[in-house]
Amino acid sequence: MSDLSHPAVADATRYFDTWVAFRQQYDRIPGVQAAVLHEDKLLLSSAHGLADVEHGVALTPQHLFRIASHSKTFTATAVLQLAEHDQLRLDDQAVHWLPFLRDTPLAPVTVRELLAHGGGVVRDSRDGDFWQLAHAFPDEDRLRAILLDDGAGVLPANERFKYSNIGYSMLGLIVAAASGQPYNAFVHENIVEALSLDNTGPEYDPARAGDYATGYTALSYADRRIPIDHVDTAAMAAATGFFSTAEDLVHYVAAHFHGDTRLVSDATKRLMQRAEWKVEGRGDAEYGLGFGRAMIGDRLVFGHGGGYPGHITRTSFDPAGRLAVSVLTNAIDGPALMLADGLIKLVNLAQTASPQLAPSPADLSRFTGRFASMWRVFDIVDLAGRLYLLDPTDRDPTEEPMRLAVVDDHTLRIAGGTGYAPVGEAIRYHFGVDGVASVQAFAMTAHPIDRVARAVRTRNRVSPGTPLVTNGAGDAHAR
Repeated sequence: MSDLSHPAVADATRYFDTWVAFRQQYDRIPGVQAAVLHEDKLLLSSAHGLADVEHGVALTPQHLFRIASHSKTFTATAVLQLAEHDQLRLDDQAVHWLPFLRDTPLAPVTVRELLAHGGGVVRDSRDGDFWQLAHAFPDEDRLRAILLDDGAGVLPANERFKYSNIGYSMLGLIVAAASGQPYNAFVHENIVEALSLDNTGPEYDPARAGDYATGYTALSYADRRIPIDHVDTAAMAAATGFFSTAEDLVHYVAAHFHGDTRLVSDATKRLMQRAEWKVEGRGDAEYGLGFGRAMIGDRLVFGHGGGYPGHITRTSFDPAGRLAVSVLTNAIDGPALMLADGLIKLVNLAQTASPQLAPSPADLSRFTGRFASMWRVFDIVDLAGRLYLLDPTDRDPTEEPMRLAVVDDHTLRIAGGTGYAPVGEAIRYHFGVDGVASVQAFAMTAHPIDRVARAVRTRNRVSPGTPLVTNGAGDAHAR
């Protein structure tokens, strides 16, 4: 059973979707696709923004994204499937399956070391300009040449965690040799088809070209984004070739919850999820066999990100809580990790929220929403029957939550927060016929954010005596 309250997860997920929608515009990301699963229930599958900016195509939950290094989790799963069937051993040396490596520094590197990024293998070769489409990704002949290069073994095996796309490309060759099938065919049959993932595959599929979200360049080096073409990753598919949707990905990682034996046994999952290495310079981050590990609050979370030209993606899961989240963005600077971590943090806040400090009305929804003044945007959120004020512009909206207590049906009190929060002060609501007309908070008047957005679009200047937004007739004191 999950250690998470399903209603708490559902509340966190509802707010998460509104936060993702806000961040898509705030961070100027073309599009964001997101999904959340708890237990066996898909709680969210949504999309915000555009799949194709130039043609104004709205992003949908069915658009395909290149998920890049998520591919490593599929490759690791495939290797462990072969190990379960005694078709290879994790302690096999690479040369056992790739005899062309004989008498090279990579010959003795083991399958386990490659899975854990402990083999000391070069990250992307001496010439990785295929990552910016200067030339094609390596085919198998080029990959073999890279592996035979004197610079392929950069560090001694087991010296430290050293992430390597070339190392996982080696694993693709090993999967093919051990299974007797091409890598793409093996993972499609034994993972994709086994889970009925209709929108997932190991490599770019030109037959579905119209289904892919267009990827875009970053804003860090220019004032506009330009589209990036999709390409085949050839012999590096095992490291970076896969495509999928957020919805398919949460169903995929749910197969790595304990008790689900569709892909591998629970014993194998424990092996994959066990820490092999600490990742230097990344706080408490660790890496197992194909999955990263990190603590988010008190919750141990596994997963992987992906960076493909034009797409940044992240999928995370908590097998103890039976929780999964996936966020896919179609920009090379997309905040996928931040957003995925945000869902876990929101769940943690909802799960551990203290009781209301005063009796609450049956329906807290009258107070909830997104409000803005000239100075700030803030959200009033109901998480598991407790009200919080959160800042959606924060990279972590749960970092400085303000607890709110209900005073009466028009007033809240800020009951907790940091030393800079106006603790003890009131938030007063003014209601109109259509709901909240304005909110008096932080000594200023705020309004529902859509109303502020309309006002900004119609104003050229804010002058003394003319506030950014004025209440409509009768709204200011409506009750």
